[in-house]
Amino acid sequence: MLVVNGTRMLVGYTLGLRPDGRECVVVVVKGTFDLPFDRPQAGSEVALSAQQAPFVLSDEFSGAPGVSAPLRESDFAPEKPNCDVLLIGSAHAPGGRPATRVTVSMQAGAMKKSFDVVGDREYGKSFLSVSPQSSRPFTAMPITYDRAYGGVDSDTEKPDKVRSFGPNPVGVGFYPYAKPNELVGKRLPNTEESGSPVTSPTGEYRAMSFGPVGRNFVPRAALAGTYDQDWLDNVFPFLPADFDPRYYQSAPPDQQIPYPSGGETFEMVNLTPHGRLAFRLPSAEVPIEFTLSSGKRTDLPANLDTVFIESDSGRVMLSWRASIPVSQGLPEVKECVVGRMPEGWYHARRLGKTYYPSIQHLSAARRKSRLEEDAS
Repeated sequence: MLVVNGTRMLVGYTLGLRPDGRECVVVVVKGTFDLPFDRPQAGSEVALSAQQAPFVLSDEFSGAPGVSAPLRESDFAPEKPNCDVLLIGSAHAPGGRPATRVTVSMQAGAMKKSFDVVGDREYGKSFLSVSPQSSRPFTAMPITYDRAYGGVDSDTEKPDKVRSFGPNPVGVGFYPYAKPNELVGKRLPNTEESGSPVTSPTGEYRAMSFGPVGRNFVPRAALAGTYDQDWLDNVFPFLPADFDPRYYQSAPPDQQIPYPSGGETFEMVNLTPHGRLAFRLPSAEVPIEFTLSSGKRTDLPANLDTVFIESDSGRVMLSWRASIPVSQGLPEVKECVVGRMPEGWYHARRLGKTYYPSIQHLSAARRKSRLEEDAS
């Protein structure tokens, strides 16, 4: 498939599988934009970065896959019914003054999520009981599911007895088998729901973070459907009948919004050293034109379905996605034009000619052709 990129962003494609078993060609457009640190409260539109972040080809984690927090998922999900709003970064104490507790928040239109970030702390002895000790002051604290409530615990006397906190099996603070003396020195989470402090090793607390949830986290895992003997015998290699496309959403449900159309304002509080930072999404459409091997052309608008903020590095990655069903795989799509090309390009295509944006480009092409002829 020939890809013609009329944007200054990255374009990639893959072959996806729909729940009904039909294949589709999926095109992903990924742009990296700079957060307006020079005007943190002005709500300025983000500007395209000179350095574009590469595609994420496979899931990335903070440590070993499956037992550490997901940081980034592959950019090539076949579809997303909603827009994921994600953030990886740190909580910053206001004014850079050490604090033991800081409330952070992220807002995008009607979506607003906030929680508390607390300093490092452990369980310790207090008179005749074991209880959480005072948190230590911090100026910046990373926010990930590694530091949120959750985890896996086993019985020291019966190691085969293991319990996992389904909503976040990679976290800390969940110790259902620990006896009081075994709790001493065990870590508590650095994030917690405002007004619901983590004080018990067995509580049903919410795991608080802004990053992607794992594919095995509850309730996301259930959206993948049922893979039983009937599926092996009668459906494999296709998706099960109860597969839900929302499985492809890597953001928790409270961080999913309708597809933005551009110009929406986002706001972060205590997630950068500036305290409050606001910015607007670019007001840009990303049309995609597919040309099939039959010669038929189809124009589709790409949906902005991922907003990924890296607050510590001062950038935000936006991903647009569009797909077209095919019956003969990738060869069925002859050409894909992303964005809008100059009118001269479309005129040259209608005439079956090559388009050159300037005399300099034409001269360079001719010189290259002559060099290739001389080399042969």
